[in-house]
Amino acid sequence: MSTARLAPKDIDPIGALASSSILPHFGGVVATLTAVLMTVAHWAEVVSPVAAIAAIVLVVIAAVTATVATRPSRAPFTPERLWIVVVFGVGAAVAEYLSTIGNDRSLYDDFGPMVIGILMVSLAPYCSWTTLLTAGALSTAVLSVLMADRARPVWQDLPVVVMVLVYVLPTVVASAAAAGYSWSIVHITLEWQRKANRVLLQRDAELRAGLASSVDHGSVAVLRREVLPFLAAMLNVERVSVADADRARQLAEALRATLREEIATTWLSDLAADLVRRQGVPVEIVQADTAVASLRDDQRAALTALLNWLAGDGRAASIRVAVDREDTESARGRVVRIAVDAVFGVEPPNRRSIERFAAVARAVGLAAEVATTGENVTVEFRHVIG
Repeated sequence: MSTARLAPKDIDPIGALASSSILPHFGGVVATLTAVLMTVAHWAEVVSPVAAIAAIVLVVIAAVTATVATRPSRAPFTPERLWIVVVFGVGAAVAEYLSTIGNDRSLYDDFGPMVIGILMVSLAPYCSWTTLLTAGALSTAVLSVLMADRARPVWQDLPVVVMVLVYVLPTVVASAAAAGYSWSIVHITLEWQRKANRVLLQRDAELRAGLASSVDHGSVAVLRREVLPFLAAMLNVERVSVADADRARQLAEALRATLREEIATTWLSDLAADLVRRQGVPVEIVQADTAVASLRDDQRAALTALLNWLAGDGRAASIRVAVDREDTESARGRVVRIAVDAVFGVEPPNRRSIERFAAVARAVGLAAEVATTGENVTVEFRHVIG
């Protein structure tokens, strides 16, 4: 499906469920209060009380329609529902125009364009940016016709075009803001999902190659134990309570936090856990920088080979791998230091054997230095991450 047809609720249903409380508790109420207060404020200009009351009633209908249309029990939300809400909003603007026809002395106290904008912003999590822009453009066209045919206001020296722009400005700004919100949420979420998928696919490849241990990742556990049952329960409810919305927000934040931790917890941590399980040698990973996630496959293989070799046959009693960023900067990016410190075991390796692994690391683009004492060996790798 093209991203132009995607709405935030299509790619982030938990976030959309959490935002569903915007309508019943904010959007519809604000639209209705705006219509009532502005009608009272310019009541002296009203020539048809019936039309004025009809305008408020249409706003209430639009707000109720939007609230009902976004209930989880009536999912999925379709573009046609947005059009129904917008039609009621435009109808309210037309009724307001008829209520003050010939006696409307100013523009700033007309609620029609503002109410349409409020309702569109409230429905932004459920609509694609193209649908929101189209609805905003057509609404603006209808409002422009009303303004062009209206009796001239007090500031009669201004051109009709300027008055039209001032009148439709709330709708234009609100529809553009709603479309921008929808577009940005879709693209940011898709980019985040692509990044997470790349990490998961990369880990799957490492599992198949034996470079990482098979574990029940936190994101999978959260999905299985929390998110899916909650979504299934929400499909049958008629009304989303405040507690349900809060729970949806908590689950969304927990899932995103877990996936961020999954991305930050690199293959190196998985390798350490695998070495502890297979060789029984304590391996400590201290990562002040997640740059090892950006190493190429051949560079990972060189580092993996060294750690596997040190952990085997009693060569090391314990291993510590520290990853941190150096203060010095390179023109190509930041300089990352990977220090492998191993305390000798019952069969300590000689320096010549360790130098062979350092030579392999240099061949794949890692600067490597070896330092040994009577009790331990340190191999430092330096790499520039763009």
